[in-house]
Amino acid sequence: MSFRQQIRNRLLIFLKYYFNPLTLRIAQSSFGPFAIIQHVGRRSGKHYRTPIIVQPVDDGFVVELTYGTNVDWYKNVLAAGGCTVFWHSKSFVIDKIEPLNTETGRAAFPLVLRLIIGLLRMKHFVKMARASDFTAQV
Repeated sequence: MSFRQQIRNRLLIFLKYYFNPLTLRIAQSSFGPFAIIQHVGRRSGKHYRTPIIVQPVDDGFVVELTYGTNVDWYKNVLAAGGCTVFWHSKSFVIDKIEPLNTETGRAAFPLVLRLIIGLLRMKHFVKMARASDFTAQV
């Protein structure tokens, strides 16, 4: 394993065990771009709650995949065909997930977040919506 890969793995472990619990607390409020994805493990069947960065759009959410498409929560959502998004004290049942190109994904975010996303070279985005309609469940 290369030195760069070792550093990346250590950073991901730090984020998972220290930063994610903090962002979970922020996501439970009505503040900021964080939401919580509730999903079911594709092998374990266990329920998980993962903080993510989202931007609401007319018929769903654009989601920035910070660590790319090869992360467990995203694989779980794809395997299950959906999830629940908790955003600003409301829950949204998601059953339509479609990849977006980088330009379209970035364009969905406000200018300040677009600049940060660009500086951090974030390039993986998906749109999550309810296939039939997009309605909040309280």
